[in-house]
Amino acid sequence: MFTSIFQSQIFVLDQNEALDFYVGKLGLEVKADVDMGFMRWLTVGIPGEAGREILLEKPGPPSMSAETAEQVRDLVTKGAMGGWLIFITADCRKTYETLLAKGVEFTEEPTERPYGVDCGLRDPFGNRIRFTQPNT
Repeated sequence: MFTSIFQSQIFVLDQNEALDFYVGKLGLEVKADVDMGFMRWLTVGIPGEAGREILLEKPGPPSMSAETAEQVRDLVTKGAMGGWLIFITADCRKTYETLLAKGVEFTEEPTERPYGVDCGLRDPFGNRIRFTQPNT
C-alpha cells in the first residue's frame, strides 16, 4: 500500500506573498514553481529534504468557480479552512526567537507540553502553523 505522503495543500491568497513568508521568513525552499497556464503550481518544503511538499494553492479555477473561490478566500482569511501545518525543530525556543526577529507574528509562545515544547503562529492568510521540539 502507501509508503509516504508526498504533497499536502493549503490555500493562500497571494502566491508571491506566500513565497516571501514560507521561503523568506520560515526558511523553506521552493520545490516547484510551474506556470500551467490555468494555474501556478507552487510547492515548498524543508531545504534538502526530498520528501513532503506543501502546495501553496490560490483558490480559483480550475478546481472551483469564481463564486466558490470568493467564499474560500473569505474562510481562509478567517482561519476557518482547517488548513494547518506542524513542523519539527531541534530547538523550539531558538527557532521562535529567530522567526520573531524576522517579523513573524505568533499566536502562542513556546510552551512545555507532555510531548515536548511547541508554539503557534499564523501565516499572512490565516493558516495555522505550529512547530514542535519533541521530547526525545
